[in-house]
Amino acid sequence: MNKEKLFNEIKDLSIINSFSKHEQLVQGIINSLNHKLITKGDMLPSVNEMMRETGFAKETIGKAYKDLINRGILESKNRMGYFVSTDDTEQHLKVCLLIYAFDTFQETFYQNFRNHLGDNIQVDVYFHHNNFNVFESIINSNKGQYGLYVIAPIESKEAKDVLEQLPKEKLLIVDRYVKLKGEYSYIVQEFEKASYNAFLELAPRIKEFSEFVFFFKPSSAEPSEVLTSFKRFIKEFNINGVVKNSYEAGSIAPDKVYFTIHNLELWEMLKDTKVKGLKVGRDLGILSHNDDNVKEIIFDGITTFSIDFAHMGRLAAEFVLSLKPIKQVMENKLIRRNSL
Repeated sequence: MNKEKLFNEIKDLSIINSFSKHEQLVQGIINSLNHKLITKGDMLPSVNEMMRETGFAKETIGKAYKDLINRGILESKNRMGYFVSTDDTEQHLKVCLLIYAFDTFQETFYQNFRNHLGDNIQVDVYFHHNNFNVFESIINSNKGQYGLYVIAPIESKEAKDVLEQLPKEKLLIVDRYVKLKGEYSYIVQEFEKASYNAFLELAPRIKEFSEFVFFFKPSSAEPSEVLTSFKRFIKEFNINGVVKNSYEAGSIAPDKVYFTIHNLELWEMLKDTKVKGLKVGRDLGILSHNDDNVKEIIFDGITTFSIDFAHMGRLAAEFVLSLKPIKQVMENKLIRRNSL
């Protein structure tokens, strides 16, 4: 092993401003492996020697070595030092996946993402539930611990500031678009135009009912663009529309169209139609956002507008495998079924 070339490989990464010293050290050792400067069985410089050559703090070097041990790239032999345990750095790539929650459509995304990656990549899944404190805590505690970060963001300035701390070349934004500084990759959906087009196509059917009810919670994970489209639609088409914060159990009534983004509200409404003996698609209409297999089957089918979450998952996996930058806005499509 040529220690001088190893140290140079680490120092060369100092030009990447977004790298922390921890990331610089970890990536420098990985690059040295990929460039065959060090190989399996080689003993790395001691912590003290690495401190002298790089100027990094003891804690930084210890944390980097521990990270590489956790990835299976290094091993620590008692009182002897740190040794390279493999020449294969690719199979130890760790991906941090941070999403809202494990709803059915997000499970579809995850399963296709996970399956398309294959067995050689580790994916750790975290949920922020649109809670900024949770979002911030997860990212801050995992900075520098992963090779790539795939994140469904929260729409707030504070959340953007947290995301700005991650290296852009290691970041993929999914589901919701947020504008960050610099170049970064994203696979997201567009809400305002897509929802308006869905309402537009359904307009003749919606007009057959006396009221169009949209359940929308302000300051929630629900996209505000859909609310904007709803208000524009009912105004332009002179439709009796109303926005309510949430569905009240037992309040389902005939001659109305109900639109919800939340699956829990949808299940509650469907249960109430059954209890009251109402026929979905005849006595009342129902529209839902985000499609999944269940909505295709229950009550002879629920009308939705949605992107293809399976395809989004596969696209995200291709980014992880290739590291080829991507900027894609996926198209929401109306899927008409019996409910409306």
